[in-house]
Amino acid sequence: MDNTTWTPVCAVEDIVPNTGVCALVQERHVAVFRVEDDVQRLYAIDNFDPNAQASVLSRGLVGNLGARIVVASPIYKHHFDLSNGECLEAPENSVKAYAVRVQDGLVSIAF
Repeated sequence: MDNTTWTPVCAVEDIVPNTGVCALVQERHVAVFRVEDDVQRLYAIDNFDPNAQASVLSRGLVGNLGARIVVASPIYKHHFDLSNGECLEAPENSVKAYAVRVQDGLVSIAF
């Protein structure tokens, strides 16, 4: 039996392609990203950047470093892998990544 709790956060159309939004999910700031190239993918990581000590990752620039899809923090420009939350420049400051799903156009985060 799956005990995953899915929390709806917004409509997928509320997220501009290749950007992120911040959502408060169970008292945590979560950054949710919509990445589009040939296909649409959604990612969610903690919004809190431990390097800068600020909730800013949802406002970072989305791009790629090689095959990795990342967000660059707007403060110190550290890169966070959107698939697993790893901070590429300071792995000890990685953040949590969350599963994301879309049903009937609504984005939900697994907690």
